[in-house]
Amino acid sequence: MSAIPMERPMLGDDEAAALTGLAARVRELAEATVLTGADAAEAAAVADEIAALTARLTAERRGAPPFVTPGERRMDRQIANPVTGPLNPFAPPIGLEVTSDGVVRGEFTLGAVYEGPPSYVHGGVSAMVLDQALGMAAAATGTPGMTATLETRYRRPTPLGVPLQVEAKASRVEGRKVHATGTISAPDGRVTVEATGMFIMPQRFVTSEY
Repeated sequence: MSAIPMERPMLGDDEAAALTGLAARVRELAEATVLTGADAAEAAAVADEIAALTARLTAERRGAPPFVTPGERRMDRQIANPVTGPLNPFAPPIGLEVTSDGVVRGEFTLGAVYEGPPSYVHGGVSAMVLDQALGMAAAATGTPGMTATLETRYRRPTPLGVPLQVEAKASRVEGRKVHATGTISAPDGRVTVEATGMFIMPQRFVTSEY
């Protein structure tokens, strides 16, 4: 398998808006698939229709996910990111903002697609959200890096279907290493998951050969 190309196609505003709308409909389809009460014949018929639509979309295929116009942080360009990317149907997506003092915050609601224990968020999804928030907090220091360690502590179950809060901030910078901490909180303000992580800026970034 060839490596993912370093150079990415750049989307204009109209194309980005159209593909974002497409991803939103696919996101709705994923939740509908999880919750549908359709019988076997109807499910099979819909599967055939989806296969035909998939064939239409893959008739012209890029070698890698596209970027949008560069922002202040390279991460902002990754609209196919699995946490924040509006182009990614598997992303909630979560809107994360970075304050002037480097705090990353966001409010989000997770539905049935992200269920682990009945009525609660899957622990791996919580870890993914915190990894993204901590990584953005590290980047806000001016030393963006890749995840070296991520430790999560699950204080209590994280509920589905209600507004959740995520917050993260870098705690210290040591050369190319940045340490950050973060939490996810329920609507009552109680922390459900907390995390600490270390991010290391590569001396040289090379795309995967695998």
